[in-house]
Amino acid sequence: MRRLAREIVCGTACLVLLIGPASPSEPAENRIEALLSRMTLEEKAGQLNLISHEPILDLDSFRRGEVGAVINFNNAGLVAQADRLARSSRLGIPLLVGLDIVHGYRTIFPLPLAMAASFDPGLVRRAAAAQGRESAAIGLNWTFSPMADVARDLRWGRVVEGLGEDPWLTGRLTAAQVEGFRDGGLASTLKHFAGYSAVLGGRDYDATFVAPTELHDLHLPPFRDGIRAGADAVMTALTALNGLPTTADSTLMTGLLRRQMGFPGLVVADWQAVASLVKHGVAHDGAEAARKALMAGVDMDMTSGLFLRHLPEEVRAGRVPESAVDAAVRRVLRLKFGLGLFDHPVIAVEGAEEKLLRPETRRLAREAARASLVLLQNRGDLLPIDPARVRRIAVIGPFADSAWDQVGPHEGAGQEWDAVTILAGLRERAAASGVAVDFAPGCPRVCDSRAGFSEAVAAAAGADLVVAVMGEPRDRSGEGSSSAYLSWPGLQHDLLAAVAGAGKPVALVVIGGRPTILGDAPAQAQAVLMAWIAGTEGGPALAETLFGDADPSGRLPVSWPRTVGQLPLTYDALPGGRPHSPGSRWTMGYADESPLPLFPFGYGLSYTRFAYGEPEIVTPRVGVGDRYEAVLEVRAPVTNYGTRAGRAVAQLYIGQPVAGRSRPRRLLRGVALLDLASGETGTATFRVPARDLGYHEPDGTLVVEAGAYLAHVGGDSLATRSAGFTVETGWRGPPGSDEARR
Repeated sequence: MRRLAREIVCGTACLVLLIGPASPSEPAENRIEALLSRMTLEEKAGQLNLISHEPILDLDSFRRGEVGAVINFNNAGLVAQADRLARSSRLGIPLLVGLDIVHGYRTIFPLPLAMAASFDPGLVRRAAAAQGRESAAIGLNWTFSPMADVARDLRWGRVVEGLGEDPWLTGRLTAAQVEGFRDGGLASTLKHFAGYSAVLGGRDYDATFVAPTELHDLHLPPFRDGIRAGADAVMTALTALNGLPTTADSTLMTGLLRRQMGFPGLVVADWQAVASLVKHGVAHDGAEAARKALMAGVDMDMTSGLFLRHLPEEVRAGRVPESAVDAAVRRVLRLKFGLGLFDHPVIAVEGAEEKLLRPETRRLAREAARASLVLLQNRGDLLPIDPARVRRIAVIGPFADSAWDQVGPHEGAGQEWDAVTILAGLRERAAASGVAVDFAPGCPRVCDSRAGFSEAVAAAAGADLVVAVMGEPRDRSGEGSSSAYLSWPGLQHDLLAAVAGAGKPVALVVIGGRPTILGDAPAQAQAVLMAWIAGTEGGPALAETLFGDADPSGRLPVSWPRTVGQLPLTYDALPGGRPHSPGSRWTMGYADESPLPLFPFGYGLSYTRFAYGEPEIVTPRVGVGDRYEAVLEVRAPVTNYGTRAGRAVAQLYIGQPVAGRSRPRRLLRGVALLDLASGETGTATFRVPARDLGYHEPDGTLVVEAGAYLAHVGGDSLATRSAGFTVETGWRGPPGSDEARR
């Protein structure tokens, strides 16, 4: 890094260098072909080579044209110097500069799973745009997000990067992120293709086995939505799907992704995924790994260096056609031209920092954090806090004042000193209402000692309300953090029991990237609020919600288990021949626990109450032809019968009671967000394309069957208001088609 910082680079003339023999007014394809015709094999391989910023860095590799993209060049100075070096090469081709912008660059937003709790694509798009603008300010032009993997097993650490267990919701929010990153100036990457989240036992990097029908119905729809939204790149999975590593699977990467799904953009291997083909046991050495990856459809090698090292010789030896290398280089150059990199100067270092942590970005991060909060329990309407009754609050727990845990994993350039902690947020908001706040953490982050228990109990005894902040630390979430147990680390449950024993009402705030096993906590706390890992503005967002300045509107994007032994646990499981019947031994279930979730998918309370009326099927006869409607429309009245304004998150679920194959009883197919005043009735309107009523055959054929269907409307996946409709004519769509056909 020190050598890079000292490197003497060319002057301002380099900043406006025109690349290639063609003028900027020429079509991009002409300029691409002109560049390609001048490239040596080594320069072509260089465009397919993505390197990381490491302590030992060969700076001359940039000048030799051996680097097409970089990762972990994480500030404006490093980005500018690296790009200038690349532009000083023989052909002067600028760099793709990438980073995992998972939930922000410097201003940290809630993690994606928490953002999914908003059920709000518009908010997700605005958040991604803000993250993109901050990233672009320091020279990034490519993000390795969003993660379109449908997260079905909470043991998997990367569940926090995804958007929940439902493919429909994941698809809508994936598309919103793609659009938002584009708004903010970043190219996006859908990851990880495909089936990555289905790892055995929830163990990151383990094998995946996915039936073809499940692949098409569950894992591919969010990628289709992201591609329709204009995703620029797709990343391979690190795993083997049905015995073949995805990075070497031409049927998957070329046949399915490119031909069936019509993806025209760049395919990048995940970190060291090309080299991992040797460890997977499908390549003898690096040369074979590079050959198999390229021929499978991978355009860019991330950090292994094997494309650069071996592809030129593989071409010269006749084992790889040069046309395959050229096709990959074209896709890299198209992305660079599409981003305008050839015609824009190198990023200006001066003033870059001033574009970070802007007040408007922090306000949006706070809005996002508020929208992510899920109120799970509120016995006796303990919340919101009423300053007329609550004059002293005891804040207890190891995560109340832990800024680094609040920033969370995958933090970009986020810093703990930028974050406003829960304790700080509560103190500021409480002071505005004349409420005193005492703080006694009770135990350290690892909660391996009872030394602070007595102080915490004393604080609780002297307060009118206890706010207990407990859960998982940041290192229990994210890549490489799969867990066999989902209980809180250390003695936190004992601390909560001790504090509850003081006899004062307890509002439990749960921290973490995913649902955890709550055990006796719901019995010990009157109120339970899931706060996730909320980011830079998490403290004020939580404080405003606890005091009722904002109404909690978040809904669970995953089912909340009672015990880890239930996993994977999702709302859309197949009914089975002997569906669960409470108290009956010979039905689907467990001998020692209910098979039902503690809190269902889509669940969340408000400080007000909503009633859902009977759904109206506006288009009772769906089909093809002039007499039928190709889009199902459903409406339902929603009434706020509480005393406060609030947001109803109305959800539409579709079921097909009798079909050609067993289908889930209900599948989410619509969400309507209604902001209603006390006593107000609004109308939730849902429009569902007929293709979304179907399922896929093993080869990807889309089938929508004629027959009777049910529409369920309510506030979660247990929605009880139902109405029937008929699909008059069936469809069959060829693999890869968007629309079903008769």
